[in-house]
Amino acid sequence: MSARDEILDRMRRALDGASEAPPVPREYRRALDPEVDVVAMLIDRLVDYKANVHHGVDSIPAALGAAARVAVPADLPEEWRLGDAVFTEDRGLTTEELDGMDAVLTGCAAAVAVSGTIMLDAGAAQGRRALTLVPDHHVVVVRREQIWGHLAEALPRLDPTAPQTWISGPSATSDIELQRVEGVHGPRRLDVVILGEDLS
Repeated sequence: MSARDEILDRMRRALDGASEAPPVPREYRRALDPEVDVVAMLIDRLVDYKANVHHGVDSIPAALGAAARVAVPADLPEEWRLGDAVFTEDRGLTTEELDGMDAVLTGCAAAVAVSGTIMLDAGAAQGRRALTLVPDHHVVVVRREQIWGHLAEALPRLDPTAPQTWISGPSATSDIELQRVEGVHGPRRLDVVILGEDLS
């Protein structure tokens, strides 16, 4: 018997004869009021997290700033590849090559307004996790229809079998002596470009 099987067997024996688990209350909020402006709320949260917010596809060059070398997923839309930067498609770039890039430009799977969280699941225009975690500057494009008020609304839009990255502002930690350090677990600079009917 493997160690795994032994542990599971012990758990089964420990639960033998136990009463049924009580029902779990599910009255928590699953959506925001339809009157809430989720775009404005998302922007407010992003700015509070020290992310830079831009509007419309034409603002992508400004979001990229002085970045000369930009890594992108191979399936990134051509109309997002704007400006004078050299766009390098990630077709297996090494960690060293990614670290040498000035920025990365991707899309996302969903965004949650109430928490200011941008979610990636390695889907269309997002690339693999390393692509968005290694370069020091991440520019992410969020379409209006990808913005949801509440986490419970956004979760069904994600691929549950894919590796996910949830971003709430630039990477930062205060683990050591309560001193804030940026860029430890990912990009230290985050720019968000919001596209939509009234924004593009």
